Amino acid sequence: MANVKVFSTPTCPYCTRVKSYLEEKHIAFENIDVAGDQNGLQYMITVSGQMGVPVVMIDGDVIVGFDKDKIDAKLGI
Repeated sequence: MANVKVFSTPTCPYCTRVKSYLEEKHIAFENIDVAGDQNGLQYMITVSGQMGVPVVMIDGDVIVGFDKDKIDAKLGI
């Protein structure tokens, strides 16, 4: 099973969409709310070079935004 992390904020519509998509596909993921988690925010910026959300990390690979094709390819679905 893939190790999936979603860096998001509560008010981001694309964050909601990516989390809903993963739930539909029955993919377990850890949600990191970077609005309230400064360490999570710093980690996200370090690994992605981005301040914007969502950032999806799958087995250490970073996908910026809700890029369904890249997510599917990385998860093999």
